[in-house]
Amino acid sequence: MTLSSPVGKLSAQRLAWLVAMGLLVLQAGCGGKPSDAPNTTEATELRDDAQQTPATPEQPTTLEPFDAPTLAELNDKVSWIDHTPVDSLEQYKTYLAQQPKLATVEEALKLRNTSEEANDKILSALGRPPESDADVNYNATINRWLRGDVKSTNPIMISSTAEFDVIGMTGAGLFGFDWNMTPFAVSSTVESWQTSDDYMYDKVVIRSDLTWSDGTPVTAHDVVFSFQTIMDPRVPIPAVRSGTDKIRWVEAYDDYTLVYFHKEPLATNIWNVNFPIVPKHIYEKTLDADPSLQNSDEHVRLENSPIVNGPYQIKSRVRGQEIVLERRDEWYMHEGKQVRHKPYFKTIRFRIIEDNNTALLAIKNGDIDDLELTPEQWKTQTENDDFYRRNTKATGLEWLYFYFGWNNSSPLFKDVRVRTAMSYAFDHTELLDNLLYGLNEPSNGIFHHTAWMAPQNPAPPFTQDLDKAEQLLDEAGWEDHDGDGVRDKEIGGKMVRFEFNLLVANVPERIKICNLLKENLDQIGVICNVTPLETTVLQERLLLHKFEANFGGWGTGADPDTAENVWATGEARNFVNYSNPEVDKLFEQGRREFDREKRAAIYAKIHELIYKDQPYTFLFFQSSFYGFNKNLRGYMFSPRGPYNYGPGFDAIWSTAQ
Repeated sequence: MTLSSPVGKLSAQRLAWLVAMGLLVLQAGCGGKPSDAPNTTEATELRDDAQQTPATPEQPTTLEPFDAPTLAELNDKVSWIDHTPVDSLEQYKTYLAQQPKLATVEEALKLRNTSEEANDKILSALGRPPESDADVNYNATINRWLRGDVKSTNPIMISSTAEFDVIGMTGAGLFGFDWNMTPFAVSSTVESWQTSDDYMYDKVVIRSDLTWSDGTPVTAHDVVFSFQTIMDPRVPIPAVRSGTDKIRWVEAYDDYTLVYFHKEPLATNIWNVNFPIVPKHIYEKTLDADPSLQNSDEHVRLENSPIVNGPYQIKSRVRGQEIVLERRDEWYMHEGKQVRHKPYFKTIRFRIIEDNNTALLAIKNGDIDDLELTPEQWKTQTENDDFYRRNTKATGLEWLYFYFGWNNSSPLFKDVRVRTAMSYAFDHTELLDNLLYGLNEPSNGIFHHTAWMAPQNPAPPFTQDLDKAEQLLDEAGWEDHDGDGVRDKEIGGKMVRFEFNLLVANVPERIKICNLLKENLDQIGVICNVTPLETTVLQERLLLHKFEANFGGWGTGADPDTAENVWATGEARNFVNYSNPEVDKLFEQGRREFDREKRAAIYAKIHELIYKDQPYTFLFFQSSFYGFNKNLRGYMFSPRGPYNYGPGFDAIWSTAQ
């Protein structure tokens, strides 16, 4: 069974978008659950163990007046292309029904996951939907692990993967994307979706059986109000605004009919329409008094008890400890009839545990039901009976890459020969085989080789070659001129030693990787000072470009265009100040090309150019490693992990036994 197999919807619409497109701040810590915000890199994963993404400085945003045509006028001048809304959970079921069963449930629960064959059998048997409702414990509580507390429960304010995990259960949007990163309208919220043949308009009819948790109907006016709020420069929400600001206007023609007006025809327009939705009838009364959406008494109250439109609502919250969600009957029932899938769990309890070792003990004791494991935990701490008594584990490929980033504007790293020398100096084999326990693939650029936008014949990953590294440094003028064992070079009339600080999050696993680089560079006369920093300090240094080198990671976004905000000249998340006019030009071409094969060739070229320039030393792609309670079923993996797109968590259920 292919690990990256499920198809489906994200119950959290734009929130999944934000992770997939790379705009979310990632929780600190290695081995937790990237990039990839709508455009943090690639996606900008979109994950706890990926690079933290600081907020972009606010840009003044004022919507210009717009005189929308009547719907009749628009229909007269536009030819519409129909798209069928998708029920991702049903697609997931259909897909798995076509896959052979490699083991029985009983066999899978007895297996130790020590090989690819065992992993395939576990996923084949335990990653399936229930055969009937009688198999499901609909009264079950799932205790999910959360690395850190959420700062906000308002979907517009989302800024971290922790918030995505929680708000993803309380919010429902109009669009999602499947495991192939193909966008679609979600059938649980959308009655119909049409795109104009010139790609300038999208028309959506919302279902009339949606309600907010206070009983008020969800309408097109909520969507318009949310768009206008997101675009209000007073509201501090750069993550959600990125992408949404590419929309010219959103017009509600009645309570359920919407048209999105785009600024220009782009292949990426579909990714921009999926912004979070908040209730107009609540926030239109509170916004002007407190545009921060955080400080007023009313907004503080809404933080603890938000009005939501998704499958779950917040029942209780103890800051720093847990957040408890409860299933909303009105989500799947309307006027006495079931109109949507009934969520499999009655209660979701998020247990906030920041320390990985404490979290591992919690899953062994049955206090939590899922946990993303570090490679060390997977390999050495989950092989015995105390883990397998209650749990099993599974893994899948993920497009999350880690790197050493070189500030290209630093005198030390301006020269591509120096950056390339860094990549030759590093002991990639030691990293992959020992520090990472042989569990992850080497990285040779921003796109994984299985991605549709990756080069067909990519350059091979670097391997250590100290002689080549020294040769390149010599050619760049970095030699030991004074005989003290450290390379130096005259810059601006002064002799400068090749010595730099390597910034890294204060996480033991990451610090080990950086110390390996330090040891390697010692051998060729370069001094690397490993500098662990707390998250907020690290974020600030990266955003302000006040560093020489850093260790970080990005998750590949749902669309390759999301990588632009990391690689295009002058972009806020281009922390290393990389600039290549050809790369900038190709990004412009890529979003304007609608033919997928031609787009793939454009992004493959971007991949090749960046790899040639070595603004990063690309290290490895990190797979997903998860522990699951043996009562859980329905989990599957994809290039963005088991949860971060459809059906994701929506497919997971607990046995009735």
